[in-house]
Amino acid sequence: MLFLVYLLLGVVAGVLAGLFGIGGGLIIVPALIFSFKFQGLPPDVLTHMAVATSLATIVVTSLSSARAHHNKGAVQWPVFVSLSVGLLGGAMLGVYTAVNLSGHLLQKLLGVFALVVSVKMWFGFKVPEGVRVPSRPVLVFAGVLIGSVSGMFGIGGGTLSVPFLRRISLSMQQAVGTSAACSVPIAMMGSLSNMVLGSDNPALPALTTGYIYWPAFIGIVLTSVLSARLGARLAHGLPAEKLQKMFSVFLFFIGCQFLL
Repeated sequence: MLFLVYLLLGVVAGVLAGLFGIGGGLIIVPALIFSFKFQGLPPDVLTHMAVATSLATIVVTSLSSARAHHNKGAVQWPVFVSLSVGLLGGAMLGVYTAVNLSGHLLQKLLGVFALVVSVKMWFGFKVPEGVRVPSRPVLVFAGVLIGSVSGMFGIGGGTLSVPFLRRISLSMQQAVGTSAACSVPIAMMGSLSNMVLGSDNPALPALTTGYIYWPAFIGIVLTSVLSARLGARLAHGLPAEKLQKMFSVFLFFIGCQFLL
């Protein structure tokens, strides 16, 4: 029964990954926390397992989403390359921070973060005309910040990278597409870090490698790849303003869920 839940979660996460460029983590993490509690997994590690498993699934989901956006010409690869230098180091730092925090505190921090981004997205961004893409050092530094937060919370990075990319004058579709590509290095480094840092935790159940729980990973991945392509097609068929409002409402709902 739980495996069917993971399959359904993969569909939802995939659509969200393609639609918003977020990698699906903001829906995967809370859903996995709930299902892990239902399974009776150890409370000391279940939040960290949800974060790690989310990152592992995002590797596959984001590859599919990024490819779909690339086919539509939305991924800005020069920006991606510079950001990725910082994203890799930031993701490793974020995972290290997360494993040293309690699961309860992680949930509250994610709730506050989602609400702040939601409000900012709802009121939109003032995008000056003619603004150039920042220098490489600025992009690398931005990558460190985005990767750190994403690795800590088990998300693909879109909650920070989409607003940042919009601020430097990328269109909403370009921001979503480039964000989807940026989720790949975040998720890869985050997954590897969780495998290493959780390898000697005696509280972890069977069928895990570090903090990654493989039954949930398999179920989500089986359905998320195709649904990510569907989400990408929807993103390119919606007006930019409407897409931004939808993103804001989604984040507000998730933030309230964590805080309450």
